[in-house]
Amino acid sequence: MPRHWLFKTEPGCFSIAHLAALPGATTSWDGVRNYQARNFMREMRLGDLGLFYHSVTNPSVAGVVEIVREAYPDHTAWDPEDRHFDPSSTPDKPRWFMVDVRLVRTFAQPVSLAHLRTLPELADMELLRKGSRLSVQPVTPQEYTTVLRLADAPA
Repeated sequence: MPRHWLFKTEPGCFSIAHLAALPGATTSWDGVRNYQARNFMREMRLGDLGLFYHSVTNPSVAGVVEIVREAYPDHTAWDPEDRHFDPSSTPDKPRWFMVDVRLVRTFAQPVSLAHLRTLPELADMELLRKGSRLSVQPVTPQEYTTVLRLADAPA
């Protein structure tokens, strides 16, 4: 049984349209520099599914991705020219990890954060908790199903 996750991104930096334009609609999810989010990525397994969330402008769930490569060291931490450089992470002792994701689907109509907040069945969703800032977070099967139902509802 696949687990479910949510991946936050700023659409001005990397949007679902950017992902769709990549070869195979696949990319590495790099640059995560929060230990709890990193640990969640280390739990991810092939076939797990994730909600692709645009976090600014019009915060909303824009689609679904699938884990196609499990956690491996994030090499951007070793590049002094990269904005995610971390001198305490080395190839011998990596501190940060990433996964590869592939686009499964883009929602015709993104599911807005405002709409998510109106649903009692999502009251405990990590995304909706006050002060929650994790860029990668778990989603329960019920939360995942609810978001998909909203995405597939007639406009």
